[in-house]
Formats: sequence, C-alpha cells, structure tokens
Amino acid sequence: MALGERVGHVLRGGAIGVAEAVPGVSGGTIALVTGVYERLIVSAGHVVNAVRYAASDVPRGRGWTRAGHQMRQAHWDVVIPLMIGMVPGLLLAAKLLEPLLTGYPEHTRGLFLGLVLASVLVPVSMVGKPWRRREVVGLVIAAAAAFALTGLPQATLEPRPMILLIAAAVAVCALVMPGVSGSFLLLTVGLYEPTIAALNDRDWGYLAIFATGMVIGLSLFVKLLQWLLDKHRRMTLAVMSGALIGSLRSLWPWQSEDRTLQAPGDGILAITALFLLGFAVVLAMVIAERRRVNRAAQALTEAYEPTQVR
Repeated sequence: MALGERVGHVLRGGAIGVAEAVPGVSGGTIALVTGVYERLIVSAGHVVNAVRYAASDVPRGRGWTRAGHQMRQAHWDVVIPLMIGMVPGLLLAAKLLEPLLTGYPEHTRGLFLGLVLASVLVPVSMVGKPWRRREVVGLVIAAAAAFALTGLPQATLEPRPMILLIAAAVAVCALVMPGVSGSFLLLTVGLYEPTIAALNDRDWGYLAIFATGMVIGLSLFVKLLQWLLDKHRRMTLAVMSGALIGSLRSLWPWQSEDRTLQAPGDGILAITALFLLGFAVVLAMVIAERRRVNRAAQALTEAYEPTQVR
C-alpha cells in the first residue's frame, strides 16, 4: 500500500474517532462515506473468529493454527492506520467538541445535520436500482424507529459496572451500524458526560469496564451484521439508510431540553451556513472516494486487459 493511501486511512480514522464523540453522528456512517466500512466489518469478523478459535483450541492443545489463519485474513493494512487516527481523533473531540455542544448547541447541530444528511447518499446509492417495495418498506420502518428512539427523554443511570458493561455493548453498535450514534445512546441514558469525563481524566478503571463492554458487544453483533450484508445486502443497506434518515431528528438545531422539535429561531443564517458547509464537506468526500475507486478499477482493468493481436 502506498504511503499516501496509508495517510488517507489515518485521516479517515481521525474522522471516525471525532464522530464517535459527537452525539447524533455515527462512526459507522463516516466509515461508510469514506469507503472503509465493509473492510472493517470483514476484519472485525475475522478477529472475532480468531478469539473464538483460540478460546476453544488452545486449552485442548490444538494450537493457534485456526486462530492465526483468521487473524491473517483481516485487513490490517487498513485497520492499523485507522486505529492510529481514531485514538487522537476521539481524544481531541472529547476535549474540544463538548464545550462547543454546550456553548453553541444549535450551531453544532446544524453543522452535524448537514454532515449526516449528505452521508445518506452513500447507503441509498449502494442499494442500487430499482428499489423494490420491501426495501422501501424497510427504509420507512427503520426511519420511524430511529425517529422515535432519538425523541426519547433523557434518563439518568448510575455508572455501575454492570450498567456500564451493557451500555458500552450497545453503544459499540455505532462502530458497526451506520445511523446509530453510540454517543447519543449514552446521552439518552445519562452516561455520556461521565464517559467523556472518564476519557478526559484518564479514569482507567471506568475505561477498562467500558472497553470490556465494547468487546462483548462487538463480538455479539459484528457476525450478525456481516451475515446480513452477505445474505441480504440490499435490505440491510435500505435499513441503514432509514436509520440514518430517522436519526436526523436528533440533529435538528432548534429543540427544547426534553427534545421537542421547535420552529427555526435565532441564528438561522449562521446555522444554515454551517449546515451547507457540513453537507458540502461530506459530498466532496463522497465524490473524491468514488473517483478514487473508479481510478483504481480502471487501472486494474488496464493492467489485466489482454494484449490485442493486430
């Protein structure tokens, strides 16, 4: 892999890390937009298999053969640069975005609304044409469910170990399922601020429990999603599209503390400008990624094109 492509994956990882810290924005969405989503899912599936084989084979004296084979199947040339970018992206977002969300909530939501709305184009286009009736129905149901979920009033849970394990296992779906924001789920149950505080304060006990919950959730969910993408790709992408559309409710700039949507109010010009900026940024990313894929496909075709006999 060329150096420029590695740097590109580091930057993609940074964007995913930032998204993971922002309520209402899904890291899976950013992975989908930047073209690394399916390789991440495949790699996560191989890692889950490797852990399962190691747990069953090593105690029985069968060695690491099957586990090692699964680990080698993962796209480490993509995963490692992404992780290198994700960690500083997440830490930077935890430091900088929280004050912006607190001090300028309407403006930041307007920006994120543009980002996520433009990203809907990705799974919609991946479904292909023509859309069948059941895929339209799946999109509508997923959108309605996401709309209802993001309108739930905020609860407050104590960050006890078992509660934290369960919350982290559910929140990690954001890394896997575009349209589902892990930070927003944490915000809904009142665990967003404690988690951000633990991240900023390096509370290793809290973070260790949270990381354990993430591993559990990832191992349970990733294989299911991988199977869905293999066997029911169009419907899965249609449901993802609906989840993205429904989740836009949480990013409407003007809403009350209990998440009741309100009519546009103060700062509409600045918020609209930020919305357009966010939309344009993601649209530019989508166009650039498609051009890159097309160039790579064309280069591959030319490389394997048989020599014409004159």
